[in-house]
Amino acid sequence: QGQLVESGGGLAQPGGSLRLSCALSGFSSDYYVIGWFRQAPGNEREGVSCITPGNGRTYYADSAKGRFTISRDSAKNTVYLQMNSLEPDDTAIYYCAAGPVRLSAIENMCVETAQEYWSQGTQVTVSS
Repeated sequence: QGQLVESGGGLAQPGGSLRLSCALSGFSSDYYVIGWFRQAPGNEREGVSCITPGNGRTYYADSAKGRFTISRDSAKNTVYLQMNSLEPDDTAIYYCAAGPVRLSAIENMCVETAQEYWSQGTQVTVSS
């Protein structure tokens, strides 16, 4: 059974940085779309960033563009989310997820309903 183990959350100041890690076991990131999602209190869970296998096409939500970077280390079977210039509105529980590759634009694969496996979630808090 595939598992995704997430780490790297914590407290950061506005303008600071955090790097989240998502370690996959039981299946390879080379064959799945891997995504980062977040859910803030009172909000629905939303897609933040996703990366495809192979050449690694990427997707970023408008709120993440220019600040967040998704990457994959195939040798470690791990996907990362580097978060820079953090803002209080970034405060949320962050999840990584894996879903099958579809014949579709990456935007359509970076939605909650497209995912099959989920991490346990990690809290990210941005506050002074």
